[in-house]
Amino acid sequence: MSSLAPAEQAAGSGDALLGMAALGKTGLALLLVIGLILLCSWLLRRLSAGQQLPGQPLRVRGSTALGQRERVVIVEVEGTWLVLGVTPGQISKLHELPAPPAASAQPGAAVPAGSFAARLAQALKHNLGGAASRQP
Repeated sequence: MSSLAPAEQAAGSGDALLGMAALGKTGLALLLVIGLILLCSWLLRRLSAGQQLPGQPLRVRGSTALGQRERVVIVEVEGTWLVLGVTPGQISKLHELPAPPAASAQPGAAVPAGSFAARLAQALKHNLGGAASRQP
């Protein structure tokens, strides 16, 4: 038989239940924090604060790093390209030139003829054109 009295056995199982309850509360708090982090990241992506919206006059065309904290950035503003030197302390205009006509067009408009995107676009036009002519 067991050397522990029934009162001592009940106290031991009570301690185990308290330990499991504390572990459950800790696990639930951890899940809550992880859920909150996921919710915040989803909201940031949904709001898309840093993305370019259609119709905005400013568009970054390219960028290259010169050092750890220095960059040269090409920005298009209303048909003009500005070459800017960007450092942590200031932004300097290095050069200004008119934007090429192809750069002002919609992104993706200039697609190489042999590329997959061009062939897919051609196939879609062919299929949609045939479907439009078949409709009454």
